[in-house]
Amino acid sequence: MVAKGDMFYAWAAEAACQERGECGGAVTALLTHALRSGMVDAVLAVKRGQDIYDAVPTLITDPEDMAETAGSLHCGTLLLSKLLKNYLDGAENMRIGITVKGCDAMGLYELAKRNQVNLDNVLMIGVNCGGSVSPVTARKMIREKFGVDPDDVVKEEIDKGQFIIQTKDGQHKGISMDELEDEGYGRRPNCRRCKMKVPRQADLACGNWGVIGDKAGKATFVEVCSEKGANLLDAAEKAGAVVTEPANPKGIEIRGKVENSMLRLGDKWRKRYFEDLGEGKERLQKIREETGRCIKCYACIENCPICYCVECSTKKSYLVEPGKVPPPFMFHLIRYAHIADSCINCGQCEEHCAMDIPNSLYMHALQVEMEKMFGHTPGVNMELPVLALVEEKSERDRLAATGSDQIFDIFK
Repeated sequence: MVAKGDMFYAWAAEAACQERGECGGAVTALLTHALRSGMVDAVLAVKRGQDIYDAVPTLITDPEDMAETAGSLHCGTLLLSKLLKNYLDGAENMRIGITVKGCDAMGLYELAKRNQVNLDNVLMIGVNCGGSVSPVTARKMIREKFGVDPDDVVKEEIDKGQFIIQTKDGQHKGISMDELEDEGYGRRPNCRRCKMKVPRQADLACGNWGVIGDKAGKATFVEVCSEKGANLLDAAEKAGAVVTEPANPKGIEIRGKVENSMLRLGDKWRKRYFEDLGEGKERLQKIREETGRCIKCYACIENCPICYCVECSTKKSYLVEPGKVPPPFMFHLIRYAHIADSCINCGQCEEHCAMDIPNSLYMHALQVEMEKMFGHTPGVNMELPVLALVEEKSERDRLAATGSDQIFDIFK
């Protein structure tokens, strides 16, 4: 029997699934089995759109359609947690399987704390993530650094510290990520600072790190992180959907070294970004200047997984004077205060900003300071944030009835 904490090499039993999938197609096979067996009603995943720079969210109910989602898209920068909340009612009445990166899993946990997602109905298969590249940056990088027409690239991957492309004529070319990032290309800034590389909040944590020997490139490393994940892997193997063998001990060691190396790299980038941001008044002035470009399009709020309020305080005229562009600095201060202890550094506020304001950097820098003070890391478990947490609708009713803003008694 499979148990929490077990580690395996796994691959799809079906040859066609092995061919289509990444590293033996284990993730595709597991989700296909979850659908066929009725373990989930649907799978929320990502498929390739027009090209490798176009990641499209898709809801799949027919197991035969799972093949569309096979493989990886490092130039797709979607965050699935907010999509599940907004368009699938937070899995309240539907059992949903979902493939998650670290930031997706963290977003789901933070939404679940706020009663916006029902994790009991969510089956998460986590995938190791060294980071993603903005589609615009990727096209520019491929053209300028690789000397290749971006439209001629049919596949990309990040492996052994390199960004590697494959062109239509079958040629491969790779360049060191360190070189690319030192020149302003490479991964998104928030991905460089990220320290959630193996999403163990998921039911299974999968990836190619630690797969060695004759299974390298042909199997997926699977770490069992929950009873739900154990049940899926056990059932899928018994049904003949996947084949497994115990992970090579040397591979387990290598996987740990890769993860630790990525964590050290995250520390390096945090130090560089946060030191450049300055401290105290210097930091405040820099943020005021940068946010002075804001056109108040609300893309940051619409895409943030922590922003779930029905009545956003930034739209209250007594807090933020309406009709002004750029908006008063209070607009941004409300945002920072709202997620001070809960920012998961997903980068969506920066990715979608029409004015290229480094919102994610400011949010993340504040959250890290809160983490140092209180020891709370957002998104890693269901521990409540530092600030009082309330369910919005019932709390607004209470405030209206009492006229009081003292909410802390609710935890006694």
